[in-house]
Amino acid sequence: MVTKEQIARINELAAKKKAVGLTDQELAEQAELRRIYIAAFRENIESQLKNIEVVNPDDPRLKGNGKTH
Repeated sequence: MVTKEQIARINELAAKKKAVGLTDQELAEQAELRRIYIAAFRENIESQLKNIEVVNPDDPRLKGNGKTH
């Protein structure tokens, strides 16, 4: 999980990079924060995809339960 502080630091480094550039240490920090962010993003997406159920609208289990499509 990415913390609010990490997100704030990512944004801070991005703004600084545009304005004046980053030191080698800051570039390394930015790369590590991006790696953490992308890993968390992928984990979140994978979790969401695992919880998706594809349903056939003609499935008899859906008939008569009051659900509308």
